[in-house]
Amino acid sequence: MTEAELKKHLDSAEKSPKQIAAAVSGLSDKVLRYRISPDKWCILEILAHLADIEILYAYRIRQMLADKDPVIAPIDQDAWTKNLGYLESSPPELVALYGLNRHANMQLLRRLKEADLQKSARHPEKDHPVTVADYVQMMSKHGPNHLEQIEKLKKAAGK
Repeated sequence: MTEAELKKHLDSAEKSPKQIAAAVSGLSDKVLRYRISPDKWCILEILAHLADIEILYAYRIRQMLADKDPVIAPIDQDAWTKNLGYLESSPPELVALYGLNRHANMQLLRRLKEADLQKSARHPEKDHPVTVADYVQMMSKHGPNHLEQIEKLKKAAGK
């Protein structure tokens, strides 16, 4: 990953919390909890997922940067949604947590040297090591993917 590519990915990742916050601002509880089907997430669950995954990104990136031969523990995001009380969460707090943790991650990532981007960890579900650069790319795409889901849910809910 070149410096220009890194900057592009970080700039995109940095915008996500504000875009998500704007997209959900003022939504009713009914819209926040609307599902297109029983097995799909509602907006409130997406917000909780974003907040939790940002903590996970923070930990995994720090493992890769600081630990020797780290191994990433896989997660079951649907089990997290089901078992961590996502539907009892406060939307403004989730948005704030996502934004604060993303900000902290961006501060760290903007300090990295090019060689740091190749630091890696073993992910048991993958056939290859995952790198810090891989996570930077994931972070730049994760928020926009969920923003698209949020917009579709708002439209389907009649908002």
